[in-house]
Amino acid sequence: MKLVTADWLPYTLPLSRPWQTSRGEIDERHGRLFRLQSADGLTGWGDCAPLPDFGVTETAATAFAEETAQLDLVAQQAGLPLNAWLSGEPAISRIAVNQNCGAILTITPDLLEAAAGAGFSMVKLKLGVHPVADEIAALHQLASHLPASLRLRLDANRAWRFADALSFIAACAGLPVEGLEEPLAEPTPALLAKLQAEAAFPLAIDESVDLLDRDFFHHPPVGRIVIKPARHGSLLACVELALRARASRVEVIVTSSLESACGLLACAHLAAAVAPDAVHGLATADWMVTDTGTTPVVTKGYILLPHFPGLGFQPVRP
Repeated sequence: MKLVTADWLPYTLPLSRPWQTSRGEIDERHGRLFRLQSADGLTGWGDCAPLPDFGVTETAATAFAEETAQLDLVAQQAGLPLNAWLSGEPAISRIAVNQNCGAILTITPDLLEAAAGAGFSMVKLKLGVHPVADEIAALHQLASHLPASLRLRLDANRAWRFADALSFIAACAGLPVEGLEEPLAEPTPALLAKLQAEAAFPLAIDESVDLLDRDFFHHPPVGRIVIKPARHGSLLACVELALRARASRVEVIVTSSLESACGLLACAHLAAAVAPDAVHGLATADWMVTDTGTTPVVTKGYILLPHFPGLGFQPVRP
């Protein structure tokens, strides 16, 4: 493939509401689109949107954008949607996603009813903001009002000591909890394995990527990993990671890093390629007031993938 031009297009996107990070709130998203054009008239796109709070460094985000644009061109030349090119399987047209509802003490039964009415099968709740006893009480209260069609995906964001995590897991007995991400402030494989043995649902590694070495998959201490593609700087590296996880019977969930429509599409194609039957954390487009291109559609709890060859990104024209 002969390339004729490559350039970067900076963007600033206002958010519909503040995004809470460990460094405070952000109200707009900054990034750059990477555009590659080939001699045969094709255009490949990638999204560079660093976010240190998610472990997405400038270097990793740049590498992710450059590789995505290259793979976009390769898949277009092959006449395949990117997910089909990555997987070697028939193209996937949609994947299930969860609804992000925020911190557990801010959730009302009305929000749960709205999520169920919109067709979502799962809602994600943030933990670790308040004392664990208060969050346990809130969880039981919400569960008593939970629509029958919904399950709860929980994320403690590495907030707890081992004893608090153990107490919380015990309190989840009999509740429709689908999974719990990052329960420990100082996770080790040994401590996570002890917690997983007590849980009736998978625990998940997300930001604790330093634990994901080869020893991790020899004796997995948890039942799930969460992959944020931009953090790894490569879709192909994420495919390899997912294959290692699946070979060890570890579930894979793909989530976004609050990228623009271009990066979100790349995440969705990866999710379709490596875990088409899972529920992924990709319903984030509604955080953007404006976007870099056509926003992936979420309907009845599913994000719809473009049927075009390649990434299928349609940029906004000035």
